[in-house]
Amino acid sequence: MGELHRLVLLHGKEKAREMVPAKQRMLVDIAAEVLCDDAQRLGITYSGFCLTGFPHKKLGDDEVWEKRGHNVTLLVEPGRLRMGPGPATLFGVPYGARARMILIYLQTQAIRTGSREVRLGGSMRDWMGRMGMSVGGESARALRDQARRISACSIKFFWTTADANGRAQDGFERGAIVRSGLFFREDDTSGQSSLFEDVVTLDETFYKALRDHPVPLLESAIRRLKERSMALDVYIWLAYRLHVLERTTPIGWTSLHAQFGGGFKHIRQFRPQFLDALSAATAAYPEANISLSETGLTLNPSRPPVLKIAGVS
Repeated sequence: MGELHRLVLLHGKEKAREMVPAKQRMLVDIAAEVLCDDAQRLGITYSGFCLTGFPHKKLGDDEVWEKRGHNVTLLVEPGRLRMGPGPATLFGVPYGARARMILIYLQTQAIRTGSREVRLGGSMRDWMGRMGMSVGGESARALRDQARRISACSIKFFWTTADANGRAQDGFERGAIVRSGLFFREDDTSGQSSLFEDVVTLDETFYKALRDHPVPLLESAIRRLKERSMALDVYIWLAYRLHVLERTTPIGWTSLHAQFGGGFKHIRQFRPQFLDALSAATAAYPEANISLSETGLTLNPSRPPVLKIAGVS
């Protein structure tokens, strides 16, 4: 447990905020909300997204995204959807924090209900309300755009594993995230964006992979990181990696840059952004046992942020 968490536990949130520099008060707020979370509601993600992720910023509509993680590579290709009369529209790959939040919702609901058919409407509005996300105006337009990008894109996960003799072998899974359905419509009479009781069907291959390899996340942590795509990625990565470690594991800046530094050409540009994201992620994960050095990050075996998936609520 970090020093910020100890301050909150010993002195309470408001006193702890007075005891730290101004730039760390946001971190105290994150730590306090997670420590005071008695409900322990869960979010779920697929393990493959713990090691890779979407871009943080918008790419060209026809640009392919490739992201390498620990023994896994994610390849996302843009796709087309028919939105009405005329030719199908090309949508670029999903990006940013909103795409990640939509994806967490879809995965969580699929595991919660035991079905790859995910109903939207009221349940998604309730979830977004708990996350502090607006579903009107500009926010709804941005969410609708990311939803369509998720619907249109195709994905491939390439894995490197070891065979019975310890030799490396490669494999891949090909599919999409969404098989059918759209998330958002625009009311033709009012011009306002709204959510309807649509049903989104997850791709069968993706759903099977999610069902076989779900990773539990803490909903209160997701809520606090909802506007910070890199912090979300770091939190999800730590939630997956730390509790399966058997020994202390160093990770150098080159590897960290390769996994999280999409959009940053040089490590020197990436490093301060990553450290900022890491501070927020670890504030949301009190059990994370990590240390920093000039050479990179050292991971130590840690308790998961939530203990089990059974009884997802």
